[in-house]
Amino acid sequence: MKSKTLLGLTLLAIVFLSACEQKTAEKNYLTERIQYDVLIKGTDPEADWWVENIVGPDREKFVRLIIEKARSGEIAAYDYFNHPLSPEQVQKVGIDTLIQTLHRTTEPYDEYDTMIITSLDYDNITKIRFLEEWTLDEQTLAIDKKVLGISPIIMVKLGQQEFNMPLFWVYFDERYPVDGRQ
Repeated sequence: MKSKTLLGLTLLAIVFLSACEQKTAEKNYLTERIQYDVLIKGTDPEADWWVENIVGPDREKFVRLIIEKARSGEIAAYDYFNHPLSPEQVQKVGIDTLIQTLHRTTEPYDEYDTMIITSLDYDNITKIRFLEEWTLDEQTLAIDKKVLGISPIIMVKLGQQEFNMPLFWVYFDERYPVDGRQ
């Protein structure tokens, strides 16, 4: 009787495992890599609080966590071209010194040099760039997303135009970074 029970349980396990394998086999890559920016600090005061926004304290905690872990070396950070950054290099990200020559607004209208030092303000990080892998279950049309890496982004103004500037990348998948490019 024990052998019949054991045989029955074994057959049941085989059927169960093959059913699980079929379900897994039905999932297909929608894309192995997709990269896009997500606004995490909304600019439209009329929009619902959750539209293109993470609530202030949660956003600040998230951004601070990423930057502090990269600055301490607890997680590896990479530049835009996927070259490794040391914790000391990450400390300098977002800090800039600019020497600018200005003209006095009063006579004798002399030129003078001034030094402008900017430092990273967590509040200026308004976007997160995601690198993800998407799989699709063709039966249910469910999409599963796996975050492969993230990059905090600040807006930089050059002349009259603003540009997205990724500060650095951190990855959560052993396949990344890839050959010095994303």
